[in-house]
Amino acid sequence: MKKIFVTGAAGFIGYSVAKVMLERGDEVVGIDNLSDYYDVNLKKARLKILSAFPNFTFHALDITDKENLFALFKTSAFDEGIHLAAQAGVRYSLINPQSYLDSNIIGFGNILEACRAYPVAHLVYASSSSVYGGNTKMPFSEEDPVAHPVSLYAATKRANELMAHSYAHLFHLPSTGLRFFTVYGPWGRPDMALFDFTKKILSGESITVFNHGNMKRDFTYIDDIVAGVLAVLEKPPVANPNWKDDSVSTSFAPCRVLNIGNHHPVDLIDFIEAIEEATGKKAKMEMAPMQPGDVPATYADISRLKQLTGFTPKTAVKTGVEAFVNWYRTFYKV
Repeated sequence: MKKIFVTGAAGFIGYSVAKVMLERGDEVVGIDNLSDYYDVNLKKARLKILSAFPNFTFHALDITDKENLFALFKTSAFDEGIHLAAQAGVRYSLINPQSYLDSNIIGFGNILEACRAYPVAHLVYASSSSVYGGNTKMPFSEEDPVAHPVSLYAATKRANELMAHSYAHLFHLPSTGLRFFTVYGPWGRPDMALFDFTKKILSGESITVFNHGNMKRDFTYIDDIVAGVLAVLEKPPVANPNWKDDSVSTSFAPCRVLNIGNHHPVDLIDFIEAIEEATGKKAKMEMAPMQPGDVPATYADISRLKQLTGFTPKTAVKTGVEAFVNWYRTFYKV
């Protein structure tokens, strides 16, 4: 039985990953600061489910608190780690940039330092499709340059990838950054489109559709994401002795970044139609221009992840949206 830490354990992806690991018998130590970025009651409800497992331990801890983070690592002897704690969201970075610098830069640095002082066999951490920024070539490949971020959130995630590489090189910390593409499903975040649209459509409110609906997203269902994360965790990167300086997806250090997405972008209007079908209600749409920091389309090239792990997304958007709406109705009793 492995002992694995999961930061952001009360969050959407963290909860989902931790639950599957607990079900398969791993010992999971969850770390989360229970921030009020969105409804803390939703986070507590996720934790309540995890806490029913005898092999789960939770620590209400902020990753910016280096002293207490190190104290936990010193006494825990973790085998592996999954770092998912972060200040998420593109649009909120325009309002509260300091929270991104604190959590995504200082906090991530503390995680790397803790894994340096108390080594783990593999650190898997959350990056984001946002790192592709102003890129227009589709699908997005790990080989593409990512030098033009369009939000501070994206910049912090790219910084994480560079920080992890330096620790892999200097301190031999094997790490994999996963560039998540629009994760959705039951227990999802309230600031995401699916949650917001479902809530408003069911209550008869209007939804705001940015860029006048001319958006595509590589919506990726949570169960597929979890399967990919756990498959990657089992395959720590090794240094590539044949590395050439024109390749960015491998390295002379035990470090890599990988896309994890559905590889099937969906028009935003089609996504809304799937919500309408699942709720049985028509959406009232208010068209709006593109939001600052946003991009018109995302599309993941997942060939490297598939080659490494056999990863194949299995959940169609219609099926995933219906599962979310059913969860939402049950959880909120509507």
